[in-house]
Amino acid sequence: MLETILIVLFVLWLAGLLTAHTFGGLIHILLVVAVIILGVRLLRGKKIL
Repeated sequence: MLETILIVLFVLWLAGLLTAHTFGGLIHILLVVAVIILGVRLLRGKKIL
């Protein structure tokens, strides 16, 4: 479940790079959330993807 959320957030972040002028703040929030989820997965020792 978390890996699905991570992938979705990462894809949204990449798509957001194209619309940086419109949704600049949202892109950074998505990136931070994706990194936090990745960190939680790594700390738990589970497979990332």
